[in-house]
Amino acid sequence: MAEPLYSAAILRLKLAGEGAHRLPAPTASATRVSPVCGSKVIADVVAADGRVAAAALDASRACTLGQAAAALAAGQAIGADAASLSATRAALADFLASRADAAPPGWEIFAPARPHRARHPSILLPLDALMAALAQAG
Repeated sequence: MAEPLYSAAILRLKLAGEGAHRLPAPTASATRVSPVCGSKVIADVVAADGRVAAAALDASRACTLGQAAAALAAGQAIGADAASLSATRAALADFLASRADAAPPGWEIFAPARPHRARHPSILLPLDALMAALAQAG
């Protein structure tokens, strides 16, 4: 029997990430919207030496999977540079598409979404927003 798409772990992350989390004075901000479902994530970052020194993700207008992914991404973003964010996103995309057996650390909770291809963009959306904000920060 397949695992439920909205596992207890995903629902806990979603609850942890609920609300409009924004930084008061970000170096840069970026908004990304899923073309599939309309989920919207706004990423605020404070960048220092090409790395994320502080991050906040407003996923209040995202679906459950997007909100859970935003909570996880926000927690993992501190200290990340563009290359590590890109590598995490690529590894996660490969995992979701079943091109890789292992997920990046912490992201394995999204395994039940693997057969639901239309849900993959929502899970990747917070990483896309963080990468765009960090790129904008220069």
